[in-house]
Amino acid sequence: MTSLELRASLSLAFLYALRLLGLFLILPVFAEHAKVMPGGTDTALVGLALGAYGLTQGLLQIPFGLASDYFGRKKIIGLGLLIFAAGSLVAAMATTVEGVTFGRALQGAGAVSGAITALLADATREEQRTKAMALIGASIGLTFALSLILSPLLYASFSLAGLFYVTAGLIAVGLVVLWLVVPNVTAPKPKPFTWSVFKATALEPDLIRLNIGNFVLQAVLMAIFVVMPRWLTAKAGLTLTAHWQVYLPVVVASLLLTVPPLMWSERRHKLKPLFVGAIGFLLLVILGFALQPSSLSLLALLLLAFFLGFNVLEASLPSLVSRLAPAANKGLALGIYNTLQALGLFTGAALGGWLASQWGDAAVFYAAALALLAWLGFAPSMKRWPTRKDVKVEAQTGTGSPPTVASL
Repeated sequence: MTSLELRASLSLAFLYALRLLGLFLILPVFAEHAKVMPGGTDTALVGLALGAYGLTQGLLQIPFGLASDYFGRKKIIGLGLLIFAAGSLVAAMATTVEGVTFGRALQGAGAVSGAITALLADATREEQRTKAMALIGASIGLTFALSLILSPLLYASFSLAGLFYVTAGLIAVGLVVLWLVVPNVTAPKPKPFTWSVFKATALEPDLIRLNIGNFVLQAVLMAIFVVMPRWLTAKAGLTLTAHWQVYLPVVVASLLLTVPPLMWSERRHKLKPLFVGAIGFLLLVILGFALQPSSLSLLALLLLAFFLGFNVLEASLPSLVSRLAPAANKGLALGIYNTLQALGLFTGAALGGWLASQWGDAAVFYAAALALLAWLGFAPSMKRWPTRKDVKVEAQTGTGSPPTVASL
C-alpha cells in the first residue's frame, strides 16, 4: 500500500469500528439487564431492541450511499455520525425496552457504512482493496472482542445508560478523525441518477448473490448472540462479567488465523474456493452449536471456528462488491450491500429472539444452518471472480493508479 492508502484504510476502519462498538456494547448485557425493565422478560421484544438499528440502517443505506456519490463522501459520513450520536443519547435516557428500541433505531438512521466503504474503495487500487477491506473486517472482529471486554466492566460502573453515553463520546472522537485524519480523495464523477442506473447496479446477478450472502452472514451472527450470553451463563457457569474471558482469546485467535488464508487467496487468486469453503465450514460449525454442547471448552472451540469462518467472509464480501461494482456508482452499490447487511442484522436479532421464545435455542441454530445451506447452494454459481488478469487490465487502463488527494 502507498502511505495514502494505508492512512485511508486505517482511519476509515477506525470510524467503522467506532460505530460498531457503540452498537455492540449492549449485546453482552442487554438480555440480562432488560429483565428489570418493563417488557424485558419477552425474548422477542429484547431481540427487536437489539436489532432495531438494523431496520433503519436497511431503509437508509441506499439513500446515504447514493448521496455520497453526488454530495461527497465525508459530508454524508459526518451527517450520519451526528444522527448516530443523537440516537445514543436517546437510548441513554430510556427507561423501558421500547425506549431503548427507539434509540437504537435512531442510531441506525446514521446509515453511513456504505459511504465509508465507498470512500475506502475510492482511496485504494484494486490490487490493494482486499487488504483494505480486510482491515475493516478485522476492525469488526476486534471491536466485537473489545465490546465483550468493556461492556461488563462499563455496565458494572455506569449501568446501561453509561454504555450509550460512552458511545456518544466515541462518535465525537470519530468526527475529529473524519475531518482531520481521513484524506480527501477525488471520487469518480457519477452519472446523472436514473432508475436504469439503479436497476443496473441493484439487479446485477453477481452483486445480488453477494448482497444476499451478506444478509445471511449478518443474520446468523445476530441470531447466535441472542442465545450465546445465556448459554455461557446457564451451561458454562460463567457470570455475566466473566464472559470476556471466553470472547477475548477466541476473537483474537480467530483474527490471527484469518490472515494466512486471505493472503494465500490473494496471491494465488483462489478467492472462490476460499469463499465457498468458508460458507461450508460455517455451516458445519452451526450444526455443532445445534447439538447444544454444555462444555465450556467445546463452546469456546466452536466460537473460535465460527469467528474464523465469519472473518474470512466479512473481509471478502465488501472487497468483491467494490471490485465488481461500476466505478462511478460504488457508493450506490455499497449502499445496497450495506442495506442487506443491516436488514440481516435486524432479521437475525428479531427472528432469533422469536424462534428461541417459541421453540427453544436449538431452533435458532437449525434456522441459521438452513440459511447457510441456501447460500452454499447459490454462491458457487457467481460468474465473475477477480483474477490476476483483471488487476493487470485495471492498471493498464489507469483505473488502478494510486488515488489523487484533493487536499490533506
